[in-house]
Amino acid sequence: MGRPATQNEQGLFDKGGGAGFSSPEMAKPLVIVESPAKARTIAGFLGDDWTVLASMGHVRDLEPKGLSVDVDHHFEPTYVVHDSKKHVIKELRDALKNADQLYLATDEDREGEAISWHLMEVLKPRVPVKRMVFHEITRGAIERAVEEGRDIDQGLVDAQESRRIVDRLFGYPVSEVAWRKIRTGLSAGRVQSPAVRLVVQRERERMAFVAAAYWSLDAAFPTEPAFSARLASIDGNKVAEGRDFDSTGNVTKADVAVLDEAGARDLAGRLDGAAFSVKSVETRPYTQRPKAPFITSTLQQVGGSRLRMSAQQVMRVAQGLYERGYITYMRTDSTTLSETALTAARSQISELYGRDYVPDAPRLYTKKAKNAQEAHEAIRPAGESFRTPDDLRRELSGADLELYRLIWQRTLASQMNDARGQTVSVRIAATATGGTATEWAASGRTITFPGFLAVYGFAGEDDADASDDESKRLPELTEGRALPSPAIDAEGHTTQPPARYTEATLVKALEDKGIGRPSTYASIMGTIQDRGYVWKKGQALVPTSDAFAVINLLEGHFGNLVDYDFTARMEDDLDEIAGGRQQREPWLRSFWFGDGDSGDHLPGLKQACQEALERADPVEINAIPIGKDDHGDEVVVRNGKFGPYVKRGEETASLPDGIALDELTVDRALELLAMPKGTDPIGTDPDTGLPVYAKAGRFGPYVQLGDADTLPPKQKPKMASLFKDMSLEAITVDEALRLLSLPRVVGVDPADGVEITAQNGRYGPYITKDKETRSLDSEAALFTLTLDEALALLAQPKQFGRQRAAAKPPLRELGDDPVSGKPVVVKEGRFGPYVTDGETNASLRKGDLVEEVTIERAAELLQDRRDRGPVTKKRAGTKKAAPKKAAGTAKAPAKKKATTKKAAATKAVAKKQT
Repeated sequence: MGRPATQNEQGLFDKGGGAGFSSPEMAKPLVIVESPAKARTIAGFLGDDWTVLASMGHVRDLEPKGLSVDVDHHFEPTYVVHDSKKHVIKELRDALKNADQLYLATDEDREGEAISWHLMEVLKPRVPVKRMVFHEITRGAIERAVEEGRDIDQGLVDAQESRRIVDRLFGYPVSEVAWRKIRTGLSAGRVQSPAVRLVVQRERERMAFVAAAYWSLDAAFPTEPAFSARLASIDGNKVAEGRDFDSTGNVTKADVAVLDEAGARDLAGRLDGAAFSVKSVETRPYTQRPKAPFITSTLQQVGGSRLRMSAQQVMRVAQGLYERGYITYMRTDSTTLSETALTAARSQISELYGRDYVPDAPRLYTKKAKNAQEAHEAIRPAGESFRTPDDLRRELSGADLELYRLIWQRTLASQMNDARGQTVSVRIAATATGGTATEWAASGRTITFPGFLAVYGFAGEDDADASDDESKRLPELTEGRALPSPAIDAEGHTTQPPARYTEATLVKALEDKGIGRPSTYASIMGTIQDRGYVWKKGQALVPTSDAFAVINLLEGHFGNLVDYDFTARMEDDLDEIAGGRQQREPWLRSFWFGDGDSGDHLPGLKQACQEALERADPVEINAIPIGKDDHGDEVVVRNGKFGPYVKRGEETASLPDGIALDELTVDRALELLAMPKGTDPIGTDPDTGLPVYAKAGRFGPYVQLGDADTLPPKQKPKMASLFKDMSLEAITVDEALRLLSLPRVVGVDPADGVEITAQNGRYGPYITKDKETRSLDSEAALFTLTLDEALALLAQPKQFGRQRAAAKPPLRELGDDPVSGKPVVVKEGRFGPYVTDGETNASLRKGDLVEEVTIERAAELLQDRRDRGPVTKKRAGTKKAAPKKAAGTAKAPAKKKATTKKAAATKAVAKKQT
């Protein structure tokens, strides 16, 4: 798409080449987009007579200090240009001086319209200005956008600005309450907080869940083909399944028979030799309809379930596909396809699968969300004719190709005929010894016309579409037919608590409740993880103690702010403001001051914050009940300043990282409380007379020399982690003192007189000489390594990553990566266990256990590592570039750093709230 061109260090792209800007006598139209990738693609279509530059996203935002919204004067926001964007603005202004026309070609949604408006406000152009709007980056779409340029849509700008103001009004003061009542650094957000509440509520349900045990019987019949049936009823009473129990472990219906192990095995024995015959056969026509084309939320959901990608990963890949001209705009809540797309889809379906697969008329889908304010077409392949995934194998690979395939399949499937077939339900009767009447159920499905399933190779559109019945084949069965004696198997089951949310299911839950909009879902998923409210265990989202504390605070003192219906109505109100059907200032005044005209809105957020500061009890907010011990004493988890801990009466114990709160039973909590606390010394150091303690810390067991009572003021006690083969219960004072003696001086290098020491670091044992380090094979070597051995080790080349790990066999083999197609293994590295496909390495994170990590989780970690790009190491040599600048310029970064550090606390509260 156009010849290659250069990109200057600011990331601004100019197709014209040379110095990057036109001379005064050769004025060119200037086009401004958000990203260099988008600029490159558009410049390729427009040619050398145009200049295309990138703004690198938003150029200004609310002032980070304070509320930055004048609540007493029409809620006027205070904007500032980002420091990182000042050089971009300068480049754009310089280019604008030599332009005869300005085209603002940012994205067509609210955010894109706002970026264009802010560019107008900052650049103040004196040349004609047009807004270029397009939902795909193809030659035809760009040419039409130039011809059909319009003015900036002030309604969309107001919509974005209103949301930004509400986010600040919500986030800044409520976050301040969280800082004072829980701990510094926490935040709240208009959409972020309801999302966290969903995750916390699900964890509460899991914590309260009482499991129930039940047994089932399966009969395997040796027919051709063989099939199996499950026991459905005993003497007319339905046999209990998991769905028949409630969350307290009780059966919900009176006429349900619950089999225990003894009963199941007894019945299986009494059925040995019994006559089995077909009681009934019911055949019904089967029809499966295709789903609508992708919108943002459904793309994230299916990308998560099929490709095991996070919502942010899906959007990053989709953004790249859009900017390079492969798909239409990826932030949309419309399921509509244009006439061009419908024609392209129907034509390709006919060509690839035949006329029988094309409906008589195009399929039309209603909008997924009301008040849709995003792009106005579903996500589909770009262009007037669609390229198949096979056509793009030389241009796309990995996640790019796989996501394009999903979009192409979903688009074509949405315009194909239904899949048709038959479902068969069979009931089988048998009487056990003693006269017990049993009835068994089996079912199967036959596809007679695959319809849209053909584009998926007869599989469903996502994992949820596949069921056991689809692949189960039954023999020809007729009523009254005698069946051969089956092999009967008894199996025990335990009811399971509600599944934790994954990113895909959480996005769906938010969408179903009308919370958030397409442009926000991915950022919500990232925000709640980045800010420490949620961590991942496999694909599941697990809330932290911080999440429980913040939700306790909001539920107790800001109930409406995390009420799902209220949040959804707020979205609708903001859409009403965007459409001009409601005035912004009265609504904001009602929201902030509570003037009585707010209807269902929260009457006075300002007052609510003041009351919460006065009334909220930190002890109550930070408590998470676990249960009671045998003596009736309450066991709770408390969210402390230095992390969560278990408490019973006056007893406390740190809660180790990686333990989900629903897994913390009373018994497990009591085990933690019974561990050595380190309050009593295990002995005394004979050299110093200081007490020696063995303690359990948040990051593992350790030993400590001295304490606040025995050390001089402001002197911290010395600490050392236990070796892997040591335990708190068995460690002796001699072993503790040996650990505390580290680092050990191994000796002095006779060549240069530099000291060599053996140390136990965060990532394992090692030796160091000046700035040179080498890893040791074992912790024991810290005390046994000789000077000669250390010198020999230092004489060897330093090994990095793959070289060092290559000598060790993998800890586990997981399977093939869905993106690279290469086998993925778990290995032990210097920095802990990691997964690798031989090309990309990704460390396991909090909650990822070597024994439990799945190929799906590994694929997600690897893809996230790929998305972040190669590691850029900062070296001292980098600073040598500074002398090329003026002295004043060189000193500026240090000044900025100091200022930032000084104002860190203030800025942190004012981060952009989702």
